[in-house]
Amino acid sequence: MMCEHPDMPVRRTPAFDIQACLDTSGVATRVVEYGPAETIFSQGDASDGVMYIRKGGVKLSVWSKVGKEAVVAMLGQGDFFGEGCLAGQPRRKASATAIRPSAIQVIGRAEMVRLLHEQHALSDRFISYMLTRNIRSEGDLVDQLLDSIEKRLAQALLLLASYGTQDRPRRVLTSISQETLARTVGASRSRVNLLMNKFERLGFIHRGGRSLTIDDLLLSVVLHD
Repeated sequence: MMCEHPDMPVRRTPAFDIQACLDTSGVATRVVEYGPAETIFSQGDASDGVMYIRKGGVKLSVWSKVGKEAVVAMLGQGDFFGEGCLAGQPRRKASATAIRPSAIQVIGRAEMVRLLHEQHALSDRFISYMLTRNIRSEGDLVDQLLDSIEKRLAQALLLLASYGTQDRPRRVLTSISQETLARTVGASRSRVNLLMNKFERLGFIHRGGRSLTIDDLLLSVVLHD
């Protein structure tokens, strides 16, 4: 799908294809391939562009002065990150790491600003995405205080599989390390290991080699009061 010309009326459609728009907009972008655990950018790096995940997954994390990591977001295909540069953020506030083979499209700050001004459909989707992610982040903070570790782990796995988003759920994922999951849900690695074994016994997940299959039954953990 082509981006609309700035002088043309806005054509709103639920089938709007962000990736196609970025590819046909005429702005200078580049696509970079990353392997699992490869750093995309580090906390403190210059904040000079917005990233779009064409495929794969990304972990956003912050590091304390004593070297302790806290995972603040797990993102997947179709997600943006690094948007702080649009608000004048000079340095990255978090580190971004690929959690599986990923293709990341990089849009420079000036180019992204121009796109958002000219391409109204893209601007609408981008703003909607940012609001949704902020709401989800606030919900995650509340969950850390109120929900059980079991429910938080189930929610993290379902988010990685794109349940609850506009994307079609991905039932089979590249296996995610238990250390990453532990940081995400605020639990010990041993606790996560026990819960993953429990989920597997109940048929909620299925592990094989480096793949992880998510069953719809896992939703029952999140929905159960």
